[in-house]
Amino acid sequence: MTAMPIADRSPGPEGHPTRRVLVVDGDARVASFLDRSLSAAGYHVERASDGPQALAVFESDPPDLVLLDLMVPGMDGLELARRLRARSGVPIVLLAAGDAVALEHRVAGLDAGADDYLTKPVAIEELLARMRALFRGRALAAAGAIASTRHGVLTFADVRLDLDTREAVRGERRLELRNKTFELLACFLRHPERVLSRRELLEEVWGYEFLGDSNVIEVTVGHVRQALEAGGEPRLIHTIRPVGYILHARVSA
Repeated sequence: MTAMPIADRSPGPEGHPTRRVLVVDGDARVASFLDRSLSAAGYHVERASDGPQALAVFESDPPDLVLLDLMVPGMDGLELARRLRARSGVPIVLLAAGDAVALEHRVAGLDAGADDYLTKPVAIEELLARMRALFRGRALAAAGAIASTRHGVLTFADVRLDLDTREAVRGERRLELRNKTFELLACFLRHPERVLSRRELLEEVWGYEFLGDSNVIEVTVGHVRQALEAGGEPRLIHTIRPVGYILHARVSA
């Protein structure tokens, strides 16, 4: 357990925290720890011990962010993430025990609509930093939408991304890209033929600096590659070890 965190947000005019977090975890000790830590940081915490209860709480009063245990009782955690994502664009952070976070779980979690994931036991300061980053990302997206009603289209080689409709195509084939996979590909399209470091990708797409040994970049890049190459097309996103990645049409796969 870490030291008492500094409040992330100032209380509202009646002394209430300004952001609400739904903690979905069947482990009462973990849920209690998160409740105390997030409350001390200025968040209002709602708790649900299983999937059906989480859906009920979410429907009655949607939170600003969801912390979701991958092994939540009463419903598969990935299915619950998909249901929550279908209802709202609220940030979702998956929590999973260390022995449960195999690569396929991480890919499946991001594909189900999660924005990020952390392993248990949770380092509260890292969790708070990632939450702040997700809120910053939402605020920047909202500010961008207000500043311009038309974002335009990004293109490279035979790839086309419409930033307004969130549609992506390669040639004549539509790409199934959601959440961070779409944003990551958009980032590459904004910086073609340039090596992007993992730190740059984290800052631009996730909104935070490097926070340790996390392979969220590798997982999401792999997911984007699968979408781009599903029709047998040549590779466009290449690994430049040990620096990062580059969007390049002429590098052999």
